Amino acid sequence: MNDTGILEEAYERLHRTGPEFDGWLSNHGPMAVESMVRRGYDRAVHRWLDSYVGRLDEPPRGTSPIDAEGWRQALGAPDRLGDWLTFFGREVREQPWRAVLESWWPRLLPGIAAGATHGVIRTGHAVHALLRRQDETRLAELGQALGYWAARWQPIAGFGEPSGTAGPESALAALPRVPDQSKGINHRLEQLAEVAEWGPALASLKPAADAGQARAGLIELADAATLRYLTHAHGSPIMLVHAATAPTAVLRTLPALPAHEWGAGLDAAWASAAAVTAAYAPADAASRREPPTAPGSAEEVFDLAVRHGDEHVIKFADTAVDVHRRTGDPAALAAVVRAISLIEPPSS
Repeated sequence: MNDTGILEEAYERLHRTGPEFDGWLSNHGPMAVESMVRRGYDRAVHRWLDSYVGRLDEPPRGTSPIDAEGWRQALGAPDRLGDWLTFFGREVREQPWRAVLESWWPRLLPGIAAGATHGVIRTGHAVHALLRRQDETRLAELGQALGYWAARWQPIAGFGEPSGTAGPESALAALPRVPDQSKGINHRLEQLAEVAEWGPALASLKPAADAGQARAGLIELADAATLRYLTHAHGSPIMLVHAATAPTAVLRTLPALPAHEWGAGLDAAWASAAAVTAAYAPADAASRREPPTAPGSAEEVFDLAVRHGDEHVIKFADTAVDVHRRTGDPAALAAVVRAISLIEPPSS
């Protein structure tokens, strides 16, 4: 992929908006455009943004500066979003970005549910961009991503190191469903602590003994969640996308982190994928006997996603293309077609 400056132009447009809009919906623009540019869709980015940025709000204002000593009190405080954006904007300007990430990764990771997992997803896209090239605009995007994560920091009940023997595919299949699926994600996640089967199910994943196993586990988790979407997406076509994209974001961040942090990344990614799955899983799975027909190539599938235009479809296609490249399983591409069929395209 040739860096043409389109990503910087897109980031500059998006940084004139806030990380959230309409209450607390996540601004997906930076994640979608990073995927599009990396996949060679530079020419489509500004046209896509023209229709997207009109939904967005202005950046939030700060209320009280956050410093190195008082950050704990502000963690997970949405009303401090403006303060967190200012804090991390300064951090990535004044320190090497990898040092900032290494310091804050273990602090933020236990709150991986932040913004329905969009804190870590936006961070993963920002790191992926910085690993290709470092400049002021990409650094600013990392600061925005980390600030959003910190403000919406949200733990998952029972989070900790798993101690079981199951692989990701069987562990996902054994998860319980939250009993009341009538409201939004916060209401659903709050129920997990009261679900008796949740703790044992969350602990059932086989832990990683070293960094290599942690990376392999993240790959297996992203693959399993993507393929599971094909049969379970009807539970919530948009929200179940994140069971795959959050682990992918952690996986893409690993090259910028010391190896001793990789195991914790797997644990947190598993907790996030498991929580989203338990919160939105349908009562019955759809049959895989007649999956939707996908085009013959991953490139054609990503093109379909861009033409569809929904930000979740684009991000999911970005993950599914990686899964298909690793596994060769056509079900990964069919899962994108399923998403396209279930998620309404944006209105022009």
